[in-house]
Amino acid sequence: MPEAGSSVAPAIRGTPRCRWPAGARLGEGSLWSVRQQALYWVDILGCQLHRFDPVTEAQTSWTFTEEISAVAERLASPKLLVTLRSGFAFFDPRTGTLEKLHNPEPDRPGNRFNDGKCDPQGRFWGGTMDFACEAPTGALYRFDGQLQCTRHDDGYAVTNGPTWSLDGRTLFFNDTVQSCIYAFDFAPASGGLSNKRLWLQFEPGDGYPDGMTTDAAGRLWIAHWGASCVSCHNPANAAELARVMLPTRHITNCAFGGADLRTLFITSARSGLDDTTLKSEPLAGALFSVEIGSPGLPAAAFAG
Repeated sequence: MPEAGSSVAPAIRGTPRCRWPAGARLGEGSLWSVRQQALYWVDILGCQLHRFDPVTEAQTSWTFTEEISAVAERLASPKLLVTLRSGFAFFDPRTGTLEKLHNPEPDRPGNRFNDGKCDPQGRFWGGTMDFACEAPTGALYRFDGQLQCTRHDDGYAVTNGPTWSLDGRTLFFNDTVQSCIYAFDFAPASGGLSNKRLWLQFEPGDGYPDGMTTDAAGRLWIAHWGASCVSCHNPANAAELARVMLPTRHITNCAFGGADLRTLFITSARSGLDDTTLKSEPLAGALFSVEIGSPGLPAAAFAG
C-alpha cells in the first residue's frame, strides 16, 4: 500500500541557492550527519571528501590518493565508512587516518565504486561502474556490519542509488546509462533481493538518473545528469510530482538535511562540460540547497 502523502506534490519553498561554489569535477555522495548537523559530500574525480555546516557555513575538505565516491556514518564510532576506487575503508576525519577493509573486484581493474548508502538495518549498499562509463562491468554489493561483502546484481555500465521505500520492502537502483530505475523486492531481515523489474524509464530529454533519496512521505527524489533538475516521484507508480530546476546541467545527488530535515542539498558536476558551457554555467560543480515544505528521513548509520 502506498504511504499517506506519497502521491501528493511536495511544496518547494523558493528557488535553489548555491551554498558552496566548489567547482567539483564530480560532486556526489551527499550524506546529512544528524550527529554533526553538517553535510558530507564528495568530489569523486577530485579525490576529495567535503563537509559543510549550513549554520556557520564552515567548509572542511580531505584529499585522498584515489577516488572516493560515497560515505556513511558508523553507529558506534566517529569514523566513517567510505567507498574508494579500491573498495571499502574506514576513515577518521579527526586524524585523517584511513583503514582499508575489502576490495570486492580485484578482477575488474577498470572499475571504481560510485554511489551508495545504508539500509535501515545498517548494511551498506554500493554500486561499482566502468571508469569509462561504457562496459557493463558494474555490480551492486551489500557490505554488512560483520564486514562481509555480497554481490547481488551485475551487468551495469554506471550504477547509482540505491534508496528504499518507506516500508523498507522495496529497493530502487539505477542503471544510469540505460536511463532505467529498477525496483527489487527487499527482505529487511536478510537483506535479500528478488523480483527485479523496471520502475521508471526516463524520457528523452530528461537526462540520466543519478543519485536519489526517499522523503518521510515515501516519495523518491532523483537527480538528473544532463537535465538540470531533481524530480520527485510517487513510489507506487513513478508519476512525477514536482521538479526542482538548477542553473547547471549535470545534477548528481540529493539528500535531506538541516535541523528539521526540510532542506534538500543537491550536488553537481563540471565533468563532461566544455569551456563554452562552463562559461555559461559558472556554478557547475557547486553544492546547492532548496527548502522543501515537508521533511526527509535521517540517514541510516553503518552497523559495523
